[in-house]
Formats: sequence, structure tokens, C-alpha cells
Amino acid sequence: MVDRNFIERLRKVYAIYTGGLILLLILLYIGEKFFGLSPTFIGYVFLFGTIAVYAAIGIISRTGQVAEYYVAGRRVPAVFNGMATAADWMSAASFIGMAGALALQGYNGLAFIMGWTGGYVLLGVLIAPYLRKFGAYTIPDFLDARYGGKFPRFVGIVATLIVSFTYLVAQITGVGIIASRLLGLPFEVGVFVGLVGILVCSFLGGMKAVTWTQVAQYIVLIIAYLIPVTVLSYKYTGNPISQVSYGFALQGIEQKFAQLREDPKEQEVREIWKKRAEELKAKIETLPQSWEQGKRELEEKLRALPADDPQRAEIEKQLKEYPKSPEEAKEKWTDAMKKATEASKPPKSYITPPSDAKGMANFLALTLMLMLGTAGLPHVIMRFYTTPTVREARTSAGWALFFILLLYITAPAYAAFGRYEMLNLVGKAFSELPDWVQKWAKVNLITIRDLNGDGIVQFAEISIHPDMIVLATPEIAGLPYVIAGFVAAGGLAAALSTADGLLITISNAISHDLYYKMINPNLSPSTRVKIGKALLLVVALIGAYVASFRLAIIVELVAWAFSLAAASLFPALVLGIWDKRMNKQGAIAGMIVGLTATIIYLYLSRFKGIELFGIKPIASGIFGMPLNFLVALVVSRLTPPPPQKLQEFVDSIRYPKGAVKAGAQE
Repeated sequence: MVDRNFIERLRKVYAIYTGGLILLLILLYIGEKFFGLSPTFIGYVFLFGTIAVYAAIGIISRTGQVAEYYVAGRRVPAVFNGMATAADWMSAASFIGMAGALALQGYNGLAFIMGWTGGYVLLGVLIAPYLRKFGAYTIPDFLDARYGGKFPRFVGIVATLIVSFTYLVAQITGVGIIASRLLGLPFEVGVFVGLVGILVCSFLGGMKAVTWTQVAQYIVLIIAYLIPVTVLSYKYTGNPISQVSYGFALQGIEQKFAQLREDPKEQEVREIWKKRAEELKAKIETLPQSWEQGKRELEEKLRALPADDPQRAEIEKQLKEYPKSPEEAKEKWTDAMKKATEASKPPKSYITPPSDAKGMANFLALTLMLMLGTAGLPHVIMRFYTTPTVREARTSAGWALFFILLLYITAPAYAAFGRYEMLNLVGKAFSELPDWVQKWAKVNLITIRDLNGDGIVQFAEISIHPDMIVLATPEIAGLPYVIAGFVAAGGLAAALSTADGLLITISNAISHDLYYKMINPNLSPSTRVKIGKALLLVVALIGAYVASFRLAIIVELVAWAFSLAAASLFPALVLGIWDKRMNKQGAIAGMIVGLTATIIYLYLSRFKGIELFGIKPIASGIFGMPLNFLVALVVSRLTPPPPQKLQEFVDSIRYPKGAVKAGAQE
């Protein structure tokens, strides 16, 4: 049953928290405007102040009980679980990456909004209530009970670890970007500094601490997201409701792009990019000789320079960054050639859908993978295990969709106004570039080079990383730094909330699903929690190390995770609930084939440039997912049906009342 007094106490606590947050914003604004508070000081306040609050919640919520650690005692009310789920769901990809993808890709970026939103509907309708009725702690628990035997559990553990770790790396990347920008640290250092914020909650109290922290983080991230775009909307249109007024920005972008296509200076720069692409192509075709020649030329230049020549530092830097082998040279030069080729093309329409078959295929494939991947994400599904009843799980799904909607209908407006502001750089003299360009250039998120030597910025000379759009827009628009700092705090909250949920999922998969359920079932509850915490720390450090290599942009890393989830876990969960004939052999074969096919295609397309039907790496699950369904259905029909007891189990979890093992303690 739902405790009304408990809900009332929660409302009061979070109302006070929200009021304190708004008061802090007002005080910092006054301090910046009238007392000259430095951006560095404001950045430290937001970074360490918010982490301190999250840490305090983690300390207050610390627990050693198994049910509290794994599923928050199954007593989280629907509204608050909806907020926690939204925060868990709206990761750095939603907060930072989605608007950035929309800003740079235009219409094509809508695949992320449609896929993620539609996927959450699938999750709420097809999977979440039924898994809550089962009442387990994890997805592998369900796979074990539904299909019988330890092998389905083991395959589920492997899939959960691969999906969750890929997603975790994306979140830590977002934390690193924010920490490096707020504190002025190198990205590689910022990753590990931000890691402290991730650990303070999940390490102390598991799902219980993470849940109440995620509610606090949702409040921060949604207010931070709405403020800048509301101000920009009012600034340009006089209407603060950005969701209905950003047509102004879309019209401005289209008009500017039409001018840029015909501008002689822009055409001149695009020709330079075209020649660079041709030169890189020639170097790739003549490997390994071209690699050896390039290295030799740099070494000869360095030897020819006097010891005190200032140019030596630049040559030494080029030598340090030069590919270490012909294989690495091929990868780097191929990537650079693709970018140069893209920069040599005139800007595409911002609001026109893809017209070619390949573009439309990628758009639809990505949308589908994001939908199905959403419905198979372990850390999101786990959130529905924390509600008191099955009915609360259903209600929670509705609330979560509402809280997600607030950000998702705002993202296109944020992207349009951010892109519109960015275009104001075009035509400026290089000597007049604003300070924010240098600040973001230091963390390698924007590059502007005078390729044609005219001293004026052309559109084709600007290279913007999509991950900077949301974080930089307040500064670009000339808003007070307190707003920029608060937006960074919101991005940090989004990344931390999801990273916490992912860490819990990964550590649970190893300590609970693998070690306790398969290796040592006599483990005491307190020891299980201790092992889970130790594994959480190890996984976090490994994730930070991998993130420091910046394998891809945030939204791309996240899309990989969704493809992997769609191709491995989603079919096994859906068929496990809705197909009584599905058996252990079919589920295992389907998951292995789907996951393997997706990983192989992801590797070949991302690192070897091999693409089937033009499908990009971010939609790689489009090959593994149907294979999973096909293999699972065929194998299950060619092998004996599951025992009658398991078929009755499937029937039982479909009924709307009751909950198997609901609220069980161990």
C-alpha cells in the first residue's frame, strides 16, 4: 500500500529543496551583477554545491539491506518514481547531445526525439508493468525464472553488462566535458573529477540513495534546461513559450543557409576543403609509403630548426599526434577525409527531411532502434521494480512520460535558437571573435580556422562539436554567467543521474545475478551489498578510463547502447511475456545471434568503414534485432515447448492484479 504520510513528507522536502535552489540562483545572479563574482567562483559553487547536496542525500539514504540497496525497498510513490525514472532516462545524451544533434543535423535529428519518446511508450505498455508484477531485482532474474536454468541468466548478464557499460561511458564523457569547462581542467582530468560526483550516491546507498538523488537531479536539470531557451524565445519573439515560437529561428536559419550557398567566399572555402579531401584520399591510397614519408618530413623539419626556434614546439606537437602506424593513419585520415568531404558541400536545408533512399533508410532504422532499445534498457526497467504495487508501476510510467515530455518538446526549440545564435559568428572578423570561442576551443569543442586567409569567418571554417550547443548557448546569447553555470549543473545532474543508475545495474549484474545466483548462493545479504559496492567502484574507474579516449560524441555512444539493447534484450523480454511457446533454447539462440551480429556490424562500420545498404553505426541493431526475433521463433518451434509450469507463469504475470514476490525481502 502507498503511505500517504510518507508522500506528504516527500512533497515538503522537495518543495523546500526547489525553493532553496531558486534562492541560490537569485543570490548568485545578484552577486555576479552587483558584486563582481567571478565565473570561476560560480562554476565551483554549481559543481561542488550540487554534488554536496547529492552526497548528503546519499549519506542520509545509506543502507545495508538488500531490498533497499537493489530496489529502494519497493516503496517509491508513482510521481516521485516518475521523476526519478525521467532523470535516469534523460541522460547526458538527452540534455547535452539531443539538442546538439538537432542543431547540426536539422530534420534528421528528430529521429532521436521520436525514437526515444516512442520507445518509452513501448516500455510502459509492453514490458514494465509485467516485470514489476514478477517482482524481481534485475532483468537476468526474470530471464532465469521465465526460461528456466542458469544459461538464459548468464546470456542476459553478458548483454546487460555490454549495453550498460557502453551507456555508462557516454555519461562519464558528458561529466568530463562539464567538469573540464566549469573548472578549466583538461577533459581527461575532468572525467575523473566528475567521477567523484557519480560515486557519492550510488556507492553509499544503492538504489535507495540513487532514487531520491535522481528526484533532486530532475528538478535541477529541467529548470536549467528551460531557463535559457525561455529567455532566448522572449528576446527574439517577445513570447517566452519557446516550444511554439521557435519558427522564427527556423526561418532565420533557412534564409542564412540560402545566402551561404551562393556566397563566393563560402564557395572558395568549400573548394579548399574539397582539395584537402582529395589529398587525404591520395595519401590513404598510397599507404604505407605516404605514412613513412610524412613522418620523415616532420623529423627532418625538426632537425633543421635551431634549438631555440619557437616553431619547434609546433613540430614536436605534430610528431606526437602523428599516427603511430599505417593502420592508425588509415583510420585517422579516413575520418578526416569524411569530415573534409562533408565541409566541402553547401549547407543542407535545416527543415527538409532526407530525400534520398539511403538517408531515409538511416532515419527510419535509427528511429526504430532507439524505440526498441529504450524498451530493453536494463537500468530504466529496474526503476519499475521500486514501486509499491503493479498499479503504481503503471501510473509511474505515465508520470515519467510527462516529465520526459517537458524536456523533449523543448529540445527542438533549444536547437533552433542555439543554431541561430551560432550563425551570428559568420561574417565577423577573426580579431572580433567573442571570448566564449576561446574558452570552448580549449576543450576542443569548437574550431575556427581562417582557411582562405581573408580574416573573416565563413560558415565552412567553423567546426562545432554537437556536445557544446546546449552548454554554450547561454554564453553565446550573452546571458549572465550564472545561467551558463546552472545549465552546466543541469547537464551534470542528467549525466550523474543516469550514470548512478547504470553503475547500480552493472554492479548488480555481477554481484547479484552472477556471483550470488550462479556461483555462491550461500552469500549473506550484507556481504552481497559490500561486494556490490566494491564492484561499483571498479566499474566506475574502468568507465572513466575508457571515456577519457573520447571514442565518439555522446549521442553516438548512447545510440550504440540502444542498438545493442534492441538486438539482445528486447526480443527476449517481449517474447517472454507475450509468447507462451517461447522456450529456453529459442531465447538463448536469439540473444546470442542478435548481440553478436550487432557487435560485428558496429565494429566493421565504425572502424573499418564497411556499411551494408548505407546503414550507419548508430543504427547497427537493425541487423541484429530481426535476426534475434527470427532465430528465437524458429528455434523455439523446432524444440520442445516450455514446461506447463512456465506457461502458467506467463499467464500469471499478465493479469493486472497481484504481484509475484512483491516487496519480498532477502
